[in-house]
Amino acid sequence: MNTAAFVDQQIAAWKAEGKDGQWIAWNAALLCVGWPYVFGARGEYCTPANRRRYYRDAHPTIKTACKNFEGSGSCSGCKWYPGGQKVRFFDCRGFTYWVLLTVYGWKLMGTGATAQWNDANNWKTKGTVAEGLPADTLVCLFVRKGKTMEHTGFGFNNETVECSSGVQHFTQRKAKWTDWGVPACIGGEIPVPTPTPTPTPTPTPSTKPTLRRGDKGPYVIELQTDLVALGYGIGPLGIDGDYGRATKAAVEQFQYDHKLTIDGVCGPKTWAAIDQAIADQDSQPEQPKKYTVVIRGLDLVEADKLIMTYPDAVATQEGSEQS
Repeated sequence: MNTAAFVDQQIAAWKAEGKDGQWIAWNAALLCVGWPYVFGARGEYCTPANRRRYYRDAHPTIKTACKNFEGSGSCSGCKWYPGGQKVRFFDCRGFTYWVLLTVYGWKLMGTGATAQWNDANNWKTKGTVAEGLPADTLVCLFVRKGKTMEHTGFGFNNETVECSSGVQHFTQRKAKWTDWGVPACIGGEIPVPTPTPTPTPTPTPSTKPTLRRGDKGPYVIELQTDLVALGYGIGPLGIDGDYGRATKAAVEQFQYDHKLTIDGVCGPKTWAAIDQAIADQDSQPEQPKKYTVVIRGLDLVEADKLIMTYPDAVATQEGSEQS
């Protein structure tokens, strides 16, 4: 199984070589075979912390499939931790979204397969499988049930790659596929990758600059690398040296977890706390404290909105053992 770092590097290399965009997208999809399925995910790193963030909306197998779900063990030996390096996880529409975003810098809009299909701006052309598919063209395939699209994946020259029970490759398209669309980005220009800045030697905490949203460069790469190592997701683009919205959100979550001022700015105190957390992780990771907060009088809708504010929180109905 390939690592996320290998796939990212290979995509960048193909772009630098000037390979055709849909060729890159198809082969990038193939490189992801074996990576796990998590409902609602769009290419986040497979870490126990990221799995916990999706558990409340997903099938319980997320928990049972992850032996380090509670963060009390180690990812060592897990098939989704090849060679001690991370992979990414997706659901079906998150997989096609991530591949096209990574290759073309283009977003396949829609919160689900049906919404993606119904957004006319997503497609150059659409059709049914029964009528035939365009040759030598990468398409997004769909499984229709009534007005709903139940599943999606990539099709190319009668082969398919989809994320259902993990990312899978089939050399012959199955009969389940009913509809297809050619993404609007196909045939367009792909962004030329900029050289990754050469990391400078790690300075002492007192010399690290204060970083905030909009900053770029090697210190941002260092910050993102540390956040990922600590289990904080920084968005589908990964470690890119750009202090964007996802990196700011990860810093805010770290600050919340470590009782720092929550402002999304990585200053001296946040740098020091990150350095200490990395040092603790190298020896004996500190387990997060858990608290029980009782709020009475909420209906289910209000409770759901509140619980979604705190990624690692779980809700328990009073008088029940169900969480």
